[in-house]
Amino acid sequence: MAYQTPSITVDGVLFKDSEILLIKRKNPPFKDMWALPGGFVEYGETTENAVIREVEEETGLQCTISHLLGVYSNPSRDPRGHTISIVYIVERKKGIVSGGDDASEAAFHPLHSLPDLSFDHDKIIKDAIRRKKDVLSEM
Repeated sequence: MAYQTPSITVDGVLFKDSEILLIKRKNPPFKDMWALPGGFVEYGETTENAVIREVEEETGLQCTISHLLGVYSNPSRDPRGHTISIVYIVERKKGIVSGGDDASEAAFHPLHSLPDLSFDHDKIIKDAIRRKKDVLSEM
């Protein structure tokens, strides 16, 4: 008997001052909507390597992982099927922002005026902002 298992994805949250890096999706689902950079983990790849790869492929930026934000596993978060996303806060090392791979565009957006977002990325961003405020208040 074959068991169904969820797919594993990663997303990267990159802040620059009071802005966040988003990509415009080139393909369905949510074609032409904005999202966090990310994608599917390849077989044999760690989630840490996957998020670094996906952010660079979709935005042109090389990054390092700052810390794990969380795991998002609502079975209805992706219309293609049950996906579990492991989300990391990443920091920019180098590169120039440009859309690539599955992204038609990549750009920083002000946190106070975000576009409509795909998947559950509005929830993820709210969690990331809350975490950012907690870290700043601990300093």
